[in-house]
Amino acid sequence: MHHLYLSLGTNLGNKQKNLLEAIKRIEKSVGTVLRQSAFICTAPVDFVSEHDFLNAAILVETELTPLECLHITQQIEREMGRTRKSAGGIHFDRIIDIDILLYDDISMNTPELTIPHPKMHERDFVMIPLSEIM
Repeated sequence: MHHLYLSLGTNLGNKQKNLLEAIKRIEKSVGTVLRQSAFICTAPVDFVSEHDFLNAAILVETELTPLECLHITQQIEREMGRTRKSAGGIHFDRIIDIDILLYDDISMNTPELTIPHPKMHERDFVMIPLSEIM
């Protein structure tokens, strides 16, 4: 079994419901959620929006590989209504964002996935929930 740390964020619609729905879907298709942080409200980072974010972090026990986890979490984002990903430093409001932060103690850097998440230490909205469950 592997330990996977995920960051979740939403700034559209019923934010608490969005996070709970994403966690439920992760539990169904990725693995058992062992720990869940409190939900914290944060201002948007790297773009301007009138919608604040609700963020959380979870620890999941999984048998899947990192890339399998990535593909499933991206599918969950699409199923929940996220139509475009941030790219090239351009960010958008989003119904759900799921980022892989850590996977066991491995490091990987591919065009598709970098672990640990390269910007996690710069982001309080990631580090505050993450430190709560580590």
